[in-house]
Amino acid sequence: MERFNNKKNLLSFLIAIPFFFGGFIPNETMMPAFRMKKIVLDAGHGGKDPGNLGARSKEKDINLAVTLLVGKYIKENMPDVEVIYTRDDDSFPALKDRPKLANNNKADLFVSIHSNSAPNKSAFGTETFVMGTKNFEANFDIVKKENSVILLEENHEAEYEGFDPASPESYMMFNLMSKANFSNSLSLADHIETQFRDRVGRKSRGVKQAPLWVLWTTSMPSVLVEVGFLSNSTEEQFLMTKEGKEYMASAIYRAIKDYKEQIEIN
Repeated sequence: MERFNNKKNLLSFLIAIPFFFGGFIPNETMMPAFRMKKIVLDAGHGGKDPGNLGARSKEKDINLAVTLLVGKYIKENMPDVEVIYTRDDDSFPALKDRPKLANNNKADLFVSIHSNSAPNKSAFGTETFVMGTKNFEANFDIVKKENSVILLEENHEAEYEGFDPASPESYMMFNLMSKANFSNSLSLADHIETQFRDRVGRKSRGVKQAPLWVLWTTSMPSVLVEVGFLSNSTEEQFLMTKEGKEYMASAIYRAIKDYKEQIEIN
């Protein structure tokens, strides 16, 4: 009889364990769901750095107008997301300070907005970059151009540890990049180019990789968007119009919204 009671007590104890310790056992249903709460929007160039020059426009102005519209759409339609700008006027934040702002604010996303240019005036279309070194030589012209803003900063030799944006050898350091956010960056970039192509009807030149300083030091998914070529007169004219800026900004906003829904479901 005593043996039977011992077995009964042991069985009761085993049954009770989940109730006593259930709160300490990891459970996916008990884990807080990820929510995208902060986005840093970076209008490329600014102030003493005009960026690319079209026949009648400056890149820094196009970038700022589109960036502010993206932020406006996010604030109006995604009230749970905080928007932080690296600049909201014609100022010149240092290149290293742009990702630093995102890191310090623990942002969930970093989107840098730019306008393209090429010696071939017929070149046109959008392209979105993620941090990477694939096809480095093919993309070196744009990499060199975007990173060359460093040379406009005071004491840039010390601040960037001798990095020379015109020297291919300097880019060896970018091979030490973290791949932690690569997949999500790629996903956002694909959403952006899909929106440009399918919803706005622009020519998409695709998603590309490039060792861009502004993407290299961010600790969250990051992309650099080229909304079009100011060296192409037709595309420049489109980007200078109110409707053109609104179309491009709404496409970027929708891509961010789609990306947010995707990662929050997963």
